[in-house]
Amino acid sequence: MDPAVRAAIDAANKNDIAAFLACFTEDGVVDDWGREFRGAKRITEWSDNEFIGKQVSLDVTDVEDRDGEVVVTAQVGGNGFNGPSHFSFRVDGDKVSRMTIRA
Repeated sequence: MDPAVRAAIDAANKNDIAAFLACFTEDGVVDDWGREFRGAKRITEWSDNEFIGKQVSLDVTDVEDRDGEVVVTAQVGGNGFNGPSHFSFRVDGDKVSRMTIRA
């Protein structure tokens, strides 16, 4: 798994918002089912309400490189959404530029 993606997954599982944000480029984007959150402030707001703020856990079951993206399949747990999801990551250098979440 790409080190930037691994760092983002690890930070989420540790419920460490600072470490999670540090994984993204300055203009990084989280696309959660078509709703886009760009930059640290907006990603934090999203995460506080729907991800790390809900004590998310990501149990990775598969990792693929697909068309220049790292696609992680994970069983999501925590106090929010629970169930299988796909997380597609675009990496720019050593940072995540986009994380897209779909079922």
